[in-house]
Amino acid sequence: MKFSIERSELLKAVGQAQSVVERRNTIPILANVLMEADGDQVSFRATDLDIEVVDTAPAKVERAGATTVSAVTLHEIVRKLPDGALVTLTDDGAAGRLTVEAGRSNFSLATLPREDFPVMASSEYEANFVASAPTLRRLFDKSKFAISTEETRYYLNGVYMHVADSNGAQVLRCVATDGHRLARIDAELPEGAESVPGVIVPRKTVGELRKLLDDDETEIAVSVSETKVRFAAPGITLTSKVIDGTFPDYTRVIPGGNTRRLEVDAAEFAKAVDRVATVSSERSRAVKLSLDEDRLVLSVNAPESGAAEEELAVAYADEALEIGFNAKYLLEIASQVDRENAVFLFNSSGDPTLMREGNDETAVYVVMPMRV
Repeated sequence: MKFSIERSELLKAVGQAQSVVERRNTIPILANVLMEADGDQVSFRATDLDIEVVDTAPAKVERAGATTVSAVTLHEIVRKLPDGALVTLTDDGAAGRLTVEAGRSNFSLATLPREDFPVMASSEYEANFVASAPTLRRLFDKSKFAISTEETRYYLNGVYMHVADSNGAQVLRCVATDGHRLARIDAELPEGAESVPGVIVPRKTVGELRKLLDDDETEIAVSVSETKVRFAAPGITLTSKVIDGTFPDYTRVIPGGNTRRLEVDAAEFAKAVDRVATVSSERSRAVKLSLDEDRLVLSVNAPESGAAEEELAVAYADEALEIGFNAKYLLEIASQVDRENAVFLFNSSGDPTLMREGNDETAVYVVMPMRV
């Protein structure tokens, strides 16, 4: 195998591949990227047995062929090569070496045979649909902060993507929760998505998927089965197993009777929470919200380090209320708001609080209060 490729193309393809590869591997071949050169392009495939990414890049192929080489080492080499360099990769199968040449630089890397490389079995997908990159980006970006990191509740370690009913219409919905906060994001149901089975997309897959969604013009082909999900953009395909578990009935924790309504400038609120939380002890990071007519006082009282207080002008016309929250959760939720105003709906100081972006009901957040 021998081919020449533009450095920027190679860096992009290998960068995507090496981020899937697990750093600590007991199986040597899983540290490698499989390169297959044919026609006028080269495909780069990497897997950790749960996720597989295939990136295709244009190249001048002199000899078709395939080999595998350390993804991290190749990425580091290409990253350090000068901009605009033409990189030539030559595989010597007999010697088990891959030569990487660019200008005056020359590297020789150990390879492993392509036959040892595990390729994810293709499955029959029950639903196939196309969605725009901005739609998918919004669904996953706004929900992923609430993914649980607790390994014992593994079924919460991802984003639950499914079809749901909202105000009499079907929507494509993503939900994530860790028991302390919850995010529920809706988008218009794409054509062909009606039969999508509900799947839990793992945290790592959500992170890798983000890299496919940067270009606003891109249309993403999504395929879903009970066990796998695949996202395909032009030139790159990400296939992942889904979490084998049942996502809990999240509708039970979304309060319906919260009537005390607070409207506040989202950016100002986030900055004020951040400022007062500076003095709080890292362990609890509790911030108290004291609400009165058109007035919100944020306060933190940390006996060992100090106290802080800040007042904000808000729209609030209900009876006075004092409620406490974890500062980190408040900040994460406030930072999701794209619109100017955040609307909080309270019931009492011990009940879950609902947050929306203005009057938009397609993004709903729930956060549990803390004692302060």
